[in-house]
Amino acid sequence: MSKIFETIKQTLAEVESDVEKFYAGNNAAGGRVRKAMQDLKNLAQDLRKDVLDVKNSRSKK
Repeated sequence: MSKIFETIKQTLAEVESDVEKFYAGNNAAGGRVRKAMQDLKNLAQDLRKDVLDVKNSRSKK
């Protein structure tokens, strides 16, 4: 499996407790959630590019 996808899963697992803390009233956790979501957005874009590259390399064969 892709290293990028593994990083996405790990980041999501790490931010889960901050999401719970934020909705329980801890505003500082909200900043950590927002940062993690931005990181996930960038990782998702990297994964999209990787998938497209692999797909295109397969069709050239």
